[in-house]
Order: sequence, then C-alpha cells, then structure tokens
Amino acid sequence: MNPDAMNPDDDTLAPRDLARRSLLIGACAFAVAACGRSDEKTAGASASKVTPPPAKAAPEKVVTVLGDSITAGFGLPAADALPAQLENTLKAAGQSVRVRAAGVSGDTTAGGLARVDFSVQDDTDLCIVALGGNDLLQGIDPATMKANLQAIIDRLKARHIPVLLAGMRAPPQYGSYAADFDKVFKDLAKTDDVAAYPFLLDGVALDERYNQADGIHPNAAGVKIIVAGLAPVVVTALSKSPARMT
Repeated sequence: MNPDAMNPDDDTLAPRDLARRSLLIGACAFAVAACGRSDEKTAGASASKVTPPPAKAAPEKVVTVLGDSITAGFGLPAADALPAQLENTLKAAGQSVRVRAAGVSGDTTAGGLARVDFSVQDDTDLCIVALGGNDLLQGIDPATMKANLQAIIDRLKARHIPVLLAGMRAPPQYGSYAADFDKVFKDLAKTDDVAAYPFLLDGVALDERYNQADGIHPNAAGVKIIVAGLAPVVVTALSKSPARMT
C-alpha cells in the first residue's frame, strides 16, 4: 500500500483508503464510548458495595458501690476486690459497664451519709448501698441505722440515681437486736421501692474457707461467691434504670 494514501492531509485519497480510514475512526470512537460505559458500571458497582458504618456500641453504664471495708477490698489486691470482680463478671455477661469503688474501711451508715454526695458521682446509673456491717459491730441502734440509710436513699433519689440496697444480717444470738437490725433492710426495700439483695455475705459469712484470718472480711474466693449472687440482681436493676441524660 502507498503510505501517502493514509495521510490525512492528502486530498487525493483513494475511495478505498477513505473507507478504511472511516472504519478505523469509528472503531476508535466505539472503543472510547465502551470504556466510558464500563467505568460508569464500575463506579456504580463500587458505590453499591460501600460498607455501612458500624453500629454504635451500647453506652457504658456506671455502677458505684457505696460501702465499707467489705466492698473496699480490705486485705485483698484491687483485682480481687468486689468492685473489680463484679465488673469482670458483668462484662462477661455482655454488660457494657464500669464499676466504681466507693467503699471506705470502717464506715458506718453515718459515714456513708456524710460522703454520699461526693462519693457517688452524677454519672452513676446505679448505686449499690452496702453499709451496716460496722453499725452491727458497734451496736448502733437499728433505728439510727435505718434513719441514715433512709437519708442516703433519699439523697440518691433526689439526684435520679437508682439504688440497690445490699443488706446485712446480725447473728441470731444477738436476740431482739438481731431481729430489729435485719428488719431495717427489708422495710426500706419495701417502703422505698428499691432493688434489694437481702444479705451481701450470703454463702460466705462464718465460713472459714471464704474468709480471711479475721473471720470477717471475705477472701478472693469469698468475693467470687458474693459476686455470683449479686451480679444477676445488678443486671436486672440496670435494665430498669432510665437512660442517663448526656
């Protein structure tokens, strides 16, 4: 073929060469258009496969334990204390929760009342009130203990913080004092309509296997038993607590 026949500036192209050039130009135009449609399809397919944003995790709830040496973890590493074991157990059960320790060794119900406003922070979704053991050891009048616990509950309710009242029990040999002491927790749970765990040391009290050498404070195994009984009550109480305003 004469090379000059394909020169686009040559006005003397043969008819056959003109036809070939027209076919070549048409083929190129078709290929460009096809590539454009392919790109559009690819973009559309990519858009349809965009991964949706992940679902938001459940907001973390805060449980504050207002108590004495038993909840403060007297004689135990922090990891074995009640707040830490309770948090781990609740998380293992699927709860998004943080347990905040607010226990002070030696506190009576009067001590708890004196500090409830600053020991229990406003972001608390549930406050476990676990006081009374030292009132028992000091022989404080059950009526006084009841008044202190009532005031604690009232202050928490005024701040819209739900309460779980963890009770204590006096040894039967304390006679009428024991009956009056035990009745305090039952009466408050009923009259104030708050969640209750009747006896914090259930399954642990007076059992040397689950207590430290003093016979009063639970060891790590004892705390595990306490948490096993307490955790389901906490889960139920949290499920009923209203969402905290943010």
